[in-house]
Amino acid sequence: MKTLKIIITILISIITANACSQCHHAIKVETGYLYFIDHTITIDSDNPDWKGYKLNDQQNGVDFNIINGIRFREHYMAGIGLGYLNFEGIHGSAMFADLEYAPLKRKISPVFSIKAGYNHIWNQYEKGSGSALGEIGAGIKYKANKKLSFHIQAGISRTQQAQFFPVRLGFSF
Repeated sequence: MKTLKIIITILISIITANACSQCHHAIKVETGYLYFIDHTITIDSDNPDWKGYKLNDQQNGVDFNIINGIRFREHYMAGIGLGYLNFEGIHGSAMFADLEYAPLKRKISPVFSIKAGYNHIWNQYEKGSGSALGEIGAGIKYKANKKLSFHIQAGISRTQQAQFFPVRLGFSF
């Protein structure tokens, strides 16, 4: 039985090594400007505990994200990201999964991305407000060399009862 476990462990190691021979560690750093579009819900409340929308003044925002992930087959990147948010003085943080796809192996390629996660802002509510985070984006990626690339993207983002138009600049290595 012990020999069988060792053989299975060795086989899994060989299969994993072959499957990920084109996998490489990657880090992506990006910053973005989030243009406020609209609130995603309408609330007309007589509740005295309601202090307004989570982003009450229709604030635009900026964010700074660092994503730690794996790039494989030059086309894909999957990672986990941490971010800092600032909606015109309302600070927050985000944690999310990030998927990226660049279909071409050329120096300049279109790039598509999806983010899903959670963020928390410290707004007018006593302990702040937490919310799901979702974003889809498309843009252009420029590969400076085999490891370093730059990107510019725009898309649509929903979080904190609001919808945004994010414009992002970033690089990965």
